[in-house]
Amino acid sequence: MTATAPVTTTVPVTAAVPVTVSEGWEPGSFKARVDQVLHRFAAGEADQLTAIDGSLGPVADAVEAAVADGKRLRAAFCYWGWRAAGQPDSDALVRAAASMELVHAAAVVHDDLIDDSPLRHGRPTAHLALREAVKDHPEPALAARSLAMLAGDLLMSMAGQLFVTSGLPAAYLSRARPLWATLARELVAGECLEILHTGAAAPDTATSLKVVRYKTAKYTVEQPLLIGALLGGAGERLREGCSAYGLPLGEAFQLRDDLLGLFGEPELTGKDGSDDVRGHRPTALLAETWRLAGEEDRARLRTLLAPGAETRTADTADAADAVREVMRRLKAPDRIEAMITARVEEALRALDELDLPGPAATALTGLAHSAAVRRS
Repeated sequence: MTATAPVTTTVPVTAAVPVTVSEGWEPGSFKARVDQVLHRFAAGEADQLTAIDGSLGPVADAVEAAVADGKRLRAAFCYWGWRAAGQPDSDALVRAAASMELVHAAAVVHDDLIDDSPLRHGRPTAHLALREAVKDHPEPALAARSLAMLAGDLLMSMAGQLFVTSGLPAAYLSRARPLWATLARELVAGECLEILHTGAAAPDTATSLKVVRYKTAKYTVEQPLLIGALLGGAGERLREGCSAYGLPLGEAFQLRDDLLGLFGEPELTGKDGSDDVRGHRPTALLAETWRLAGEEDRARLRTLLAPGAETRTADTADAADAVREVMRRLKAPDRIEAMITARVEEALRALDELDLPGPAATALTGLAHSAAVRRS
Protein backbone atom coordinates (compact mmCIF):
# COMPACT_ATOMS: atom_id res chain seq x y z
CA MET A 1 0.00 0.00 0.00
CA THR A 2 1.72 3.19 -1.14
CA ALA A 3 0.81 6.86 -0.95
CA THR A 4 0.15 8.78 -4.12
CA ALA A 5 1.11 12.34 -4.89
CA PRO A 6 -1.72 14.90 -4.77
CA VAL A 7 -3.57 15.08 -8.06
CA THR A 8 -6.24 17.64 -8.91
CA THR A 9 -9.37 16.29 -10.54
CA THR A 10 -12.87 17.47 -11.29
CA VAL A 11 -15.73 15.30 -10.06
CA PRO A 12 -19.47 15.74 -9.74
CA VAL A 13 -20.64 16.86 -6.31
CA THR A 14 -24.32 16.65 -7.16
CA ALA A 15 -25.90 15.70 -10.43
CA ALA A 16 -25.15 19.07 -11.96
CA VAL A 17 -22.48 20.93 -9.99
CA PRO A 18 -18.80 20.12 -10.60
CA VAL A 19 -16.05 21.07 -8.17
CA THR A 20 -12.26 20.94 -8.29
CA VAL A 21 -10.75 19.04 -5.37
CA SER A 22 -7.35 17.74 -4.37
CA GLU A 23 -6.85 13.99 -4.18
CA GLY A 24 -4.30 14.55 -1.39
CA TRP A 25 -5.47 14.31 2.23
CA GLU A 26 -5.60 17.81 3.68
CA PRO A 27 -7.10 17.53 7.18
CA GLY A 28 -7.37 21.29 7.71
CA SER A 29 -9.28 21.82 4.48
CA PHE A 30 -11.59 18.92 5.19
CA LYS A 31 -12.28 20.18 8.73
CA ALA A 32 -13.16 23.61 7.30
CA ARG A 33 -15.69 22.01 4.94
CA VAL A 34 -17.32 20.09 7.77
CA ASP A 35 -17.29 23.12 10.07
CA GLN A 36 -19.06 25.18 7.44
CA VAL A 37 -21.80 22.56 7.05
CA LEU A 38 -22.28 22.17 10.79
CA HIS A 39 -22.26 25.85 11.66
CA ARG A 40 -24.77 26.71 8.93
CA PHE A 41 -27.04 23.80 9.80
CA ALA A 42 -26.95 24.53 13.54
CA ALA A 43 -27.57 28.23 12.93
CA GLY A 44 -30.61 27.39 10.84
CA GLU A 45 -31.95 25.10 13.56
CA ALA A 46 -31.29 27.78 16.17
CA ASP A 47 -33.24 30.32 14.13
CA GLN A 48 -36.19 27.95 13.81
CA LEU A 49 -36.12 27.26 17.53
CA THR A 50 -36.11 30.90 18.57
CA ALA A 51 -38.83 31.66 16.02
CA ILE A 52 -41.11 29.51 18.19
CA ASP A 53 -40.37 31.66 21.24
CA GLY A 54 -37.60 34.10 22.03
CA SER A 55 -37.08 32.57 25.47
CA LEU A 56 -35.62 29.49 23.75
CA GLY A 57 -32.53 31.53 22.85
CA PRO A 58 -30.27 29.97 25.51
CA VAL A 59 -31.18 26.46 24.30
CA ALA A 60 -30.48 27.52 20.72
CA ASP A 61 -27.12 28.89 21.88
CA ALA A 62 -26.33 25.57 23.57
CA VAL A 63 -27.07 23.72 20.33
CA GLU A 64 -24.73 26.00 18.36
CA ALA A 65 -22.04 25.79 21.05
CA ALA A 66 -22.17 21.99 20.94
CA VAL A 67 -20.99 21.97 17.31
CA ALA A 68 -18.63 24.96 17.49
CA ASP A 69 -15.46 22.92 18.05
CA GLY A 70 -14.06 19.49 17.32
CA LYS A 71 -11.45 17.51 15.44
CA ARG A 72 -14.13 16.20 13.00
CA LEU A 73 -12.58 12.73 13.09
CA ARG A 74 -15.94 10.99 12.81
CA ALA A 75 -16.81 12.93 9.66
CA ALA A 76 -13.36 12.14 8.28
CA PHE A 77 -13.77 8.40 8.84
CA CYS A 78 -17.18 8.51 7.14
CA TYR A 79 -15.72 10.43 4.19
CA TRP A 80 -12.83 8.01 3.74
CA GLY A 81 -15.14 5.02 4.01
CA TRP A 82 -16.90 6.47 0.96
CA ARG A 83 -13.61 7.07 -0.84
CA ALA A 84 -12.38 3.58 0.09
CA ALA A 85 -15.39 2.24 -1.81
CA GLY A 86 -14.03 3.93 -4.93
CA GLN A 87 -16.28 6.99 -4.88
CA PRO A 88 -15.14 10.54 -5.79
CA ASP A 89 -15.22 13.64 -3.63
CA SER A 90 -18.75 14.93 -3.05
CA ASP A 91 -20.18 17.88 -1.15
CA ALA A 92 -23.33 15.84 -0.56
CA LEU A 93 -21.23 13.14 1.07
CA VAL A 94 -19.48 15.75 3.24
CA ARG A 95 -22.91 16.83 4.47
CA ALA A 96 -23.81 13.23 5.25
CA ALA A 97 -20.46 12.76 6.99
CA ALA A 98 -21.03 15.92 9.05
CA SER A 99 -24.08 14.24 10.58
CA MET A 100 -21.65 11.96 12.44
CA GLU A 101 -20.43 15.06 14.29
CA LEU A 102 -23.99 15.86 15.39
CA VAL A 103 -24.25 12.34 16.83
CA HIS A 104 -21.04 13.09 18.72
CA ALA A 105 -22.31 16.50 19.89
CA ALA A 106 -25.47 14.86 21.24
CA ALA A 107 -23.44 12.15 22.99
CA VAL A 108 -21.12 14.75 24.53
CA VAL A 109 -23.98 16.87 25.92
CA HIS A 110 -25.59 13.77 27.44
CA ASP A 111 -22.27 12.38 28.70
CA ASP A 112 -21.30 15.65 30.38
CA LEU A 113 -24.72 15.71 32.00
CA ILE A 114 -24.44 12.12 33.25
CA ASP A 115 -20.90 12.67 34.53
CA ASP A 116 -21.62 16.16 35.87
CA SER A 117 -18.53 17.39 34.01
CA PRO A 118 -17.85 21.12 34.40
CA LEU A 119 -15.75 21.79 31.30
CA ARG A 120 -15.66 20.89 27.60
CA HIS A 121 -13.26 22.60 25.17
CA GLY A 122 -12.32 24.89 28.05
CA ARG A 123 -15.88 26.24 28.40
CA PRO A 124 -18.71 25.43 30.83
CA THR A 125 -20.66 22.37 29.76
CA ALA A 126 -24.24 22.81 28.57
CA HIS A 127 -25.92 21.99 31.88
CA LEU A 128 -23.82 24.67 33.60
CA ALA A 129 -24.02 27.27 30.82
CA LEU A 130 -27.83 27.03 30.88
CA ARG A 131 -28.16 27.88 34.57
CA GLU A 132 -28.28 31.59 33.87
CA ALA A 133 -31.38 31.06 31.72
CA VAL A 134 -33.24 29.45 34.65
CA LYS A 135 -31.85 31.46 37.57
CA ASP A 136 -35.37 32.35 38.67
CA HIS A 137 -36.60 28.76 38.48
CA PRO A 138 -37.42 27.13 41.86
CA GLU A 139 -34.74 24.50 41.15
CA PRO A 140 -32.30 26.13 38.72
CA ALA A 141 -29.70 23.34 38.71
CA LEU A 142 -32.31 20.69 37.94
CA ALA A 143 -33.97 22.90 35.32
CA ALA A 144 -30.62 23.56 33.59
CA ARG A 145 -29.88 19.84 33.48
CA SER A 146 -33.29 19.21 31.96
CA LEU A 147 -32.68 21.84 29.27
CA ALA A 148 -29.27 20.30 28.49
CA MET A 149 -30.83 16.85 28.14
CA LEU A 150 -33.38 18.22 25.67
CA ALA A 151 -30.66 20.07 23.73
CA GLY A 152 -28.82 16.75 23.40
CA ASP A 153 -32.00 15.08 22.17
CA LEU A 154 -32.42 17.82 19.58
CA LEU A 155 -28.85 17.38 18.37
CA MET A 156 -29.45 13.66 17.78
CA SER A 157 -32.60 14.48 15.82
CA MET A 158 -30.62 17.02 13.80
CA ALA A 159 -28.06 14.32 12.93
CA GLY A 160 -30.72 12.23 11.25
CA GLN A 161 -32.16 15.24 9.48
CA LEU A 162 -28.81 16.34 8.08
CA PHE A 163 -28.09 12.82 6.89
CA VAL A 164 -31.34 12.36 4.97
CA THR A 165 -31.20 15.87 3.47
CA SER A 166 -27.53 15.63 2.50
CA GLY A 167 -28.30 15.53 -1.21
CA LEU A 168 -27.20 11.94 -1.78
CA PRO A 169 -29.62 9.80 -3.79
CA ALA A 170 -32.25 7.99 -1.74
CA ALA A 171 -30.93 4.63 -2.96
CA TYR A 172 -27.51 5.45 -1.52
CA LEU A 173 -28.97 6.57 1.81
CA SER A 174 -31.02 3.40 2.12
CA ARG A 175 -27.84 1.31 2.06
CA ALA A 176 -26.62 2.86 5.29
CA ARG A 177 -29.85 3.70 7.11
CA PRO A 178 -30.09 0.37 9.04
CA LEU A 179 -26.70 1.04 10.63
CA TRP A 180 -28.11 4.14 12.32
CA ALA A 181 -30.27 1.97 14.58
CA THR A 182 -27.22 -0.12 15.48
CA LEU A 183 -25.16 2.99 16.16
CA ALA A 184 -27.78 4.44 18.53
CA ARG A 185 -28.37 1.12 20.32
CA GLU A 186 -24.68 0.46 20.90
CA LEU A 187 -23.93 4.01 21.97
CA VAL A 188 -26.73 3.88 24.55
CA ALA A 189 -25.57 0.41 25.65
CA GLY A 190 -22.03 1.70 26.21
CA GLU A 191 -23.21 4.68 28.24
CA CYS A 192 -25.48 2.40 30.32
CA LEU A 193 -22.61 -0.04 30.91
CA GLU A 194 -20.43 2.78 32.18
CA ILE A 195 -23.14 3.89 34.61
CA LEU A 196 -23.78 0.33 35.79
CA HIS A 197 -20.09 -0.31 36.49
CA THR A 198 -19.15 3.09 37.91
CA GLY A 199 -17.97 2.77 41.49
CA ALA A 200 -17.29 -0.97 41.20
CA ALA A 201 -15.52 -2.32 44.27
CA ALA A 202 -13.00 -4.17 42.09
CA PRO A 203 -12.44 -2.51 38.67
CA ASP A 204 -12.05 -5.08 35.90
CA THR A 205 -10.07 -4.51 32.69
CA ALA A 206 -12.26 -6.72 30.47
CA THR A 207 -15.38 -4.86 31.62
CA SER A 208 -13.69 -1.49 31.12
CA LEU A 209 -12.66 -2.43 27.59
CA LYS A 210 -16.23 -3.45 26.80
CA VAL A 211 -17.39 0.00 27.93
CA VAL A 212 -14.68 1.55 25.74
CA ARG A 213 -15.82 -0.46 22.73
CA TYR A 214 -19.51 0.34 22.96
CA LYS A 215 -19.46 3.82 24.44
CA THR A 216 -16.83 5.31 22.14
CA ALA A 217 -14.89 3.02 19.79
CA LYS A 218 -17.78 1.99 17.59
CA TYR A 219 -19.38 5.38 16.99
CA THR A 220 -16.04 7.15 16.70
CA VAL A 221 -14.37 5.03 14.01
CA GLU A 222 -16.04 1.77 12.98
CA GLN A 223 -19.59 2.96 12.38
CA PRO A 224 -18.79 6.26 10.60
CA LEU A 225 -16.35 4.35 8.38
CA LEU A 226 -18.93 1.65 7.67
CA ILE A 227 -21.67 4.21 6.97
CA GLY A 228 -19.42 5.96 4.45
CA ALA A 229 -18.47 2.65 2.85
CA LEU A 230 -22.09 1.52 2.66
CA LEU A 231 -23.12 4.82 1.11
CA GLY A 232 -20.45 4.15 -1.50
CA GLY A 233 -21.72 0.66 -2.24
CA ALA A 234 -19.00 -1.31 -0.43
CA GLY A 235 -18.91 -5.06 -0.77
CA GLU A 236 -18.59 -7.57 2.05
CA ARG A 237 -14.78 -7.64 2.07
CA LEU A 238 -14.47 -3.88 2.45
CA ARG A 239 -17.14 -3.82 5.16
CA GLU A 240 -15.31 -6.51 7.12
CA GLY A 241 -12.06 -4.59 6.67
CA CYS A 242 -13.69 -1.41 7.96
CA SER A 243 -14.61 -3.20 11.18
CA ALA A 244 -11.21 -4.89 11.47
CA TYR A 245 -9.55 -1.46 11.19
CA GLY A 246 -12.16 0.61 13.01
CA LEU A 247 -12.73 -1.33 16.21
CA PRO A 248 -9.13 -1.51 17.49
CA LEU A 249 -8.47 2.05 16.38
CA GLY A 250 -11.60 3.30 18.14
CA GLU A 251 -10.47 1.56 21.30
CA ALA A 252 -7.03 3.13 20.96
CA PHE A 253 -8.70 6.54 20.62
CA GLN A 254 -10.62 6.15 23.87
CA LEU A 255 -7.69 4.65 25.75
CA ARG A 256 -5.70 7.74 24.75
CA ASP A 257 -8.61 9.87 25.98
CA ASP A 258 -8.49 8.11 29.35
CA LEU A 259 -4.78 8.84 29.68
CA LEU A 260 -5.26 12.46 28.69
CA GLY A 261 -8.12 12.76 31.15
CA LEU A 262 -5.75 12.25 34.08
CA PHE A 263 -2.30 12.96 32.69
CA GLY A 264 -2.97 15.47 29.92
CA GLU A 265 -2.68 19.24 30.13
CA PRO A 266 -6.10 20.77 30.92
CA GLU A 267 -5.28 23.84 28.83
CA LEU A 268 -4.96 21.50 25.82
CA THR A 269 -7.68 18.96 26.61
CA GLY A 270 -10.17 21.62 27.71
CA LYS A 271 -11.45 19.27 30.42
CA ASP A 272 -11.26 19.02 34.19
CA GLY A 273 -8.35 16.66 34.94
CA SER A 274 -10.05 15.22 38.02
CA ASP A 275 -13.31 14.15 36.35
CA ASP A 276 -12.57 10.43 36.12
CA VAL A 277 -11.34 10.21 39.71
CA ARG A 278 -14.20 12.25 41.12
CA GLY A 279 -16.69 10.10 39.22
CA HIS A 280 -14.89 6.78 40.00
CA ARG A 281 -15.44 5.84 36.36
CA PRO A 282 -14.60 2.33 35.12
CA THR A 283 -11.71 3.31 32.84
CA ALA A 284 -9.18 0.76 31.66
CA LEU A 285 -6.51 2.93 33.28
CA LEU A 286 -8.13 2.50 36.70
CA ALA A 287 -8.78 -1.20 36.08
CA GLU A 288 -5.14 -1.83 35.16
CA THR A 289 -4.02 0.12 38.22
CA TRP A 290 -6.24 -2.08 40.38
CA ARG A 291 -4.95 -5.25 38.73
CA LEU A 292 -1.34 -4.27 39.37
CA ALA A 293 -1.94 -3.05 42.92
CA GLY A 294 -1.20 -4.96 46.10
CA GLU A 295 -3.47 -4.88 49.14
CA GLU A 296 -1.90 -1.70 50.53
CA ASP A 297 -2.34 0.21 47.28
CA ARG A 298 -5.87 -1.13 46.84
CA ALA A 299 -6.79 0.09 50.32
CA ARG A 300 -5.37 3.50 49.44
CA LEU A 301 -7.32 3.58 46.16
CA ARG A 302 -10.54 2.69 47.99
CA THR A 303 -9.98 5.69 50.26
CA LEU A 304 -9.05 8.04 47.44
CA LEU A 305 -11.96 7.02 45.21
CA ALA A 306 -14.60 7.14 47.93
CA PRO A 307 -17.16 9.99 47.63
CA GLY A 308 -15.79 13.20 49.12
CA ALA A 309 -12.18 11.97 49.13
CA GLU A 310 -10.96 15.21 47.57
CA THR A 311 -11.94 17.06 50.76
CA ARG A 312 -10.29 14.51 53.07
CA THR A 313 -6.94 14.00 51.34
CA ALA A 314 -4.25 15.77 53.33
CA ASP A 315 -0.96 14.27 52.15
CA THR A 316 -1.29 15.45 48.54
CA ALA A 317 -2.89 18.43 46.82
CA ASP A 318 -6.04 16.45 46.09
CA ALA A 319 -7.36 12.96 45.49
CA ALA A 320 -6.62 13.08 41.75
CA ASP A 321 -2.94 13.81 42.36
CA ALA A 322 -2.76 10.96 44.84
CA VAL A 323 -4.36 8.53 42.37
CA ARG A 324 -1.94 9.69 39.66
CA GLU A 325 0.96 8.95 41.99
CA VAL A 326 -0.26 5.38 42.57
CA MET A 327 -0.81 4.87 38.85
CA ARG A 328 2.66 6.12 37.94
CA ARG A 329 4.35 4.00 40.59
CA LEU A 330 2.56 0.87 39.37
CA LYS A 331 3.29 1.82 35.73
CA ALA A 332 -0.38 1.56 34.77
CA PRO A 333 -0.04 4.36 32.17
CA ASP A 334 2.66 2.28 30.48
CA ARG A 335 0.22 -0.64 30.24
CA ILE A 336 -2.35 1.60 28.57
CA GLU A 337 0.29 2.94 26.16
CA ALA A 338 1.09 -0.66 25.22
CA MET A 339 -2.60 -1.35 24.61
CA ILE A 340 -2.83 1.71 22.39
CA THR A 341 0.22 0.68 20.37
CA ALA A 342 -1.06 -2.87 19.91
CA ARG A 343 -4.44 -1.65 18.71
CA VAL A 344 -3.02 0.86 16.25
CA GLU A 345 -0.77 -1.84 14.82
CA GLU A 346 -3.76 -4.20 14.50
CA ALA A 347 -5.75 -1.50 12.69
CA LEU A 348 -2.91 -0.77 10.28
CA ARG A 349 -2.44 -4.46 9.48
CA ALA A 350 -6.13 -4.69 8.62
CA LEU A 351 -5.78 -1.62 6.42
CA ASP A 352 -2.80 -3.10 4.58
CA GLU A 353 -4.83 -6.20 3.71
CA LEU A 354 -7.54 -4.16 1.97
CA ASP A 355 -5.35 -2.80 -0.84
CA LEU A 356 -7.35 0.44 -0.99
CA PRO A 357 -7.05 3.27 -3.52
CA GLY A 358 -3.93 5.34 -2.75
CA PRO A 359 -5.65 8.46 -1.33
CA ALA A 360 -7.89 6.42 0.97
CA ALA A 361 -5.00 4.27 2.20
CA THR A 362 -2.86 7.35 2.89
CA ALA A 363 -5.64 9.20 4.67
CA LEU A 364 -6.71 6.27 6.85
CA THR A 365 -3.10 5.62 7.82
CA GLY A 366 -2.70 9.23 8.83
CA LEU A 367 -5.99 9.22 10.73
CA ALA A 368 -4.90 6.14 12.65
CA HIS A 369 -1.87 7.97 13.97
CA SER A 370 -3.66 11.25 14.66
CA ALA A 371 -6.48 9.50 16.56
CA ALA A 372 -4.10 7.64 18.86
CA VAL A 373 -1.13 10.01 19.18
CA ARG A 374 -2.44 13.36 20.36
CA ARG A 375 -2.37 15.81 23.26
CA SER A 376 -5.99 16.92 23.24
